[in-house]
Formats: sequence, structure tokens, C-alpha cells
Amino acid sequence: MTRLTMLLLALTSILMLAACRTAPVYNVNDAAVPSPQNNPLTMPQIEEAIVKAGAGLGWNMRAIKPGLVEATLNIRAHQAVVNITYNQKDYNIVYKSSSNLKYNGTKIHSNYNGWVKNLSQAINNNLATKQYQ
Repeated sequence: MTRLTMLLLALTSILMLAACRTAPVYNVNDAAVPSPQNNPLTMPQIEEAIVKAGAGLGWNMRAIKPGLVEATLNIRAHQAVVNITYNQKDYNIVYKSSSNLKYNGTKIHSNYNGWVKNLSQAINNNLATKQYQ
């Protein structure tokens, strides 16, 4: 092999390895809010469950208005910001912005997706607990 061919192979390998650390942005869409038939959760109860879930995982939770919470996670030099919209039937977690997570408009560092999945699971757990209080 020529030196140029070896260099191109090395660069291609490096780019492929770097791409392995990114994935399509994961959003949570229409996740159900548990609702007992005779006693549905109120909007303040849902907001409380969402804020508590995020705060427990290290997210900075900020209620913007009823039905909207902005969540920010700072880990070392990385930052992820999501909007959490909710009503008495469902909630959504949608990418808002990020820093140092290789976001390119459609893909992001794969750790981001894990953080959002963990946040969604914590919200689900808190909502399920709320319905029995």
C-alpha cells in the first residue's frame, strides 16, 4: 500500500470511531401520565413529579409555566437542555439545546440519549407513585 492509501484508511477509521459515539437525538413523545379513573392527577401534581424526578438525577428543573418545565443537565464541560411539556394525559421531553455534545442537527453524543431515557424513567416512577398518594 502506498503511504497515501494508508493515511486515508487511518483517517476513515478515526472518523468511523468518532461517529460511533453519536446517535439520532432521542425525544420522548406522548408518554402516558397514569390516571386513575376517579381521581386523575392535577397539573400541579404532575409538575411536582416531573421536577422531583429531574432534580433527583442532577437536572436543574425550572417551571416556565403550567405545562412546561425546562430541564438543564451540566456534566463536566457538557450541557443538555430539554423542554418537558405535559398535560393530564401525557408528557414529552424534547431536545432544546446542548454544548459539547457533538449535536449536528440530527445526531448527538449517545450519552445524551441515556440521560433523557433515565429522566423519562424517573418521571414515570414519580408519576406512578403520585397516583397512590
